[in-house]
Amino acid sequence: MWRTSGVKAELQVLRCQLQSENQPRYAWLRELGLQEENPGVYNGRWGGSGEVVTTYCPANNEPIARVRQASLEDYEETVKKAKEAWKVWADVPAPKRGEIVRQIGDALRQKIKVLGSLVSLEMGKIFVEGVGEVQEYVDVCDYAVGLSRMIGGPILPSERPGHALIEQWNPVGLVGIITAFNFPVAVYGWNSAIAMICGNACIWIIAKVLEDNKVPGAICSLACGGAEIGTAMARDERMDLLSFTGSTKVGKQVALMVQERFGRSLLELGGNNAIIVFEDADLNLVIPSTLFAAVGTAGQRCTTARRLFLHESIHDEVVAKLAKAYAQVRIGDPWDSDTLYGPLHTKEAVKMYLDAVEQAKQQGGSVVCGGKVISRPGNYVEPTIVTGLPHNAPIVHTETFAPILYVLKFKAEEEVFTWNNEVKQGLSSSIFTKDLGRIFRWLGYSSDYFSIFLKHSIAVFHVSCGEKHTGGGRESGSDSWKLYMRRSTCTINYSKDLPLAQGIKFQ
Repeated sequence: MWRTSGVKAELQVLRCQLQSENQPRYAWLRELGLQEENPGVYNGRWGGSGEVVTTYCPANNEPIARVRQASLEDYEETVKKAKEAWKVWADVPAPKRGEIVRQIGDALRQKIKVLGSLVSLEMGKIFVEGVGEVQEYVDVCDYAVGLSRMIGGPILPSERPGHALIEQWNPVGLVGIITAFNFPVAVYGWNSAIAMICGNACIWIIAKVLEDNKVPGAICSLACGGAEIGTAMARDERMDLLSFTGSTKVGKQVALMVQERFGRSLLELGGNNAIIVFEDADLNLVIPSTLFAAVGTAGQRCTTARRLFLHESIHDEVVAKLAKAYAQVRIGDPWDSDTLYGPLHTKEAVKMYLDAVEQAKQQGGSVVCGGKVISRPGNYVEPTIVTGLPHNAPIVHTETFAPILYVLKFKAEEEVFTWNNEVKQGLSSSIFTKDLGRIFRWLGYSSDYFSIFLKHSIAVFHVSCGEKHTGGGRESGSDSWKLYMRRSTCTINYSKDLPLAQGIKFQ
């Protein structure tokens, strides 16, 4: 793993974490079998001989626990065991693999609230979002179960008499998953559930269900670590597919290392997502949708709305209503049921937020609300609205992983569709209008984003990935399973003759 945060649960389903047992408010962590120091390697057994790192709660910057990461020797052992386990797993019929994935989903359901609490504790997102993230893993398990009985290829006609062509799909092999801090459960789930029913072994973890089914635990191995382990995964020719979720900058480095060995990569990278609001839009939908899209998870989603395009005739009205809504956002501890907005993940993220606000001012922007650090323990900043910037301002074209919304004014449909597409990323975008013709122009070539929403918030649910600098990966969606498999086109001669292609006579 590229990152070190995560969960070690009784069902052994996330990455290893910790919390001091002498703090009563965190006694619930014992239900997950957590200790003050936890092993960060799993390959059928728990271990780890690398550096010990401490994770911190972003709501108060207090230590949560320690994790002993993987050394390169641990990594080497884990890959070898995963490769051996794959030989067993690939021979299991796909519907049986689906049944085991179904059991994984059920195990997650049994612990969904306590696992959601742990995600909230470590990442900083509010409790309901933590639970919702675990639910995303559950949902993709359900999807994968059905898919396990449907994957396959067609029988194709051949130009040769007495021949048939069969499209055969086989598992790609060993899938490495480098996950991200903001969705530590869901990113792994989107990858692993589908990869597993396709017959692949994964470098990650879900031990208890595998053990109960008497299949090797190394099918889902774990190697917590930093850049050294991530680089080893990217350069390892035994890694048949490497899935990376993170920034575009690091994703480019990963892609180059994988391509250098002619390997396969699946990239889910940055986003600079936009909401476009026309003069005929229903503002009763626009305001709450924009609020959630821009402020949810404290702006730390790849699908966070970072640009809001408003038609000039409604610009001032929407900004005023949105600023009023921002002022009512309840900020507090992520575990408090009344909280809607928690902290940024790290102190470094707070610095990036402040730098972005300052750059926006220098480039001509006006801060309507927010723009400051909140005076309280933890990494809290004010959700921020900035107006007055040109659509092509450098800061507007920069993805800052923080709750900063740039509000931009437009006059005509053609120009705003062009501005929507001018950033390098292509993840998701949303439009609010009642004009049916405009909707279908938008659904056509007018948006070069992968996920398109109509009269809807830019969503957090996952059906795919994005285009351009977002990486082009497909972790979910109708055809995502094909990325975790390799296709062979098999020519079968069921006749007694040997006709050659193109009518060639070779005698």
